[in-house]
Amino acid sequence: MEIKQSAAGKWSHGKTMPVKNVQALAANAADLTEEDIKRYIRPARADDVAVAAHGDDSSQSIPVIDLGRLLDSQSYQLEAARLKSACEEWGFFQVKNHGIPDTVLENMRNDLEHFFRLPLDEKNRFGQLPGDLQGYGQAFVESENQTLDWCDRLYLVTQPPHDREMRPWPTTPVSFRESTESYSSELMRVTGSLMAIIARNLDVDLPRDTYVSQALRMTYYPACPVAHDKVLGISPHSDISMLTLVWELNLVEGLQIKRQDAWVPVKPHPKALVVNVGDFLEV
Repeated sequence: MEIKQSAAGKWSHGKTMPVKNVQALAANAADLTEEDIKRYIRPARADDVAVAAHGDDSSQSIPVIDLGRLLDSQSYQLEAARLKSACEEWGFFQVKNHGIPDTVLENMRNDLEHFFRLPLDEKNRFGQLPGDLQGYGQAFVESENQTLDWCDRLYLVTQPPHDREMRPWPTTPVSFRESTESYSSELMRVTGSLMAIIARNLDVDLPRDTYVSQALRMTYYPACPVAHDKVLGISPHSDISMLTLVWELNLVEGLQIKRQDAWVPVKPHPKALVVNVGDFLEV
């Protein structure tokens, strides 16, 4: 399970079509066949590349940036240079000492796990409406013939507050909205700190009235009881955002990034968030 936060300027959050619930398919393991999940089986692609052979080698491990050192005037210069290199050479890094209180993370984890354990009918109360990306369901499904990701998602626009549509925000458990608000606010603080330093590295002035949009994509990846080697939790992609912050709640290895024609496994750090430089920032 993971939460991705994307931050960007004002942008369209897209649309999607309804599809079957993956969690329900996985729960029916005794009767599930490859035919039942044929839309999730990913055909081999000519541009597929091997996983990096040296995933544990430091040269093939994504950089770790210390936000505490970035905010300390005595260590800022060296850590800012490391951040600049991470953005330019990798496009990914992990950020530790981000300052998000353990209670905020624990509350978010507990409430999100509670939500995904709810009966399907209860979760569907907060499901996506036709043509809308927000809510519980899948994401970016645009065709009946599209290969699907083996996951279920809850997608919410969270910042700024006046952009929120509260209908798809779960009310079960009762603390979910409060937990999400606290977590969202903390991520805005971390993102703001990182963007200010990245802008300084680029010698760019960020206007005080810069519009920042935030969306949370909370994803559940159940084990696939059949054809597990032929499905993907999420297909290869780049993020359109300025920055994407990923919190891997269960510390399960699976995330990989493509660098120098190889997929590099990202080993989850129990006290860090993964940060992805998005297309907007790359441009």
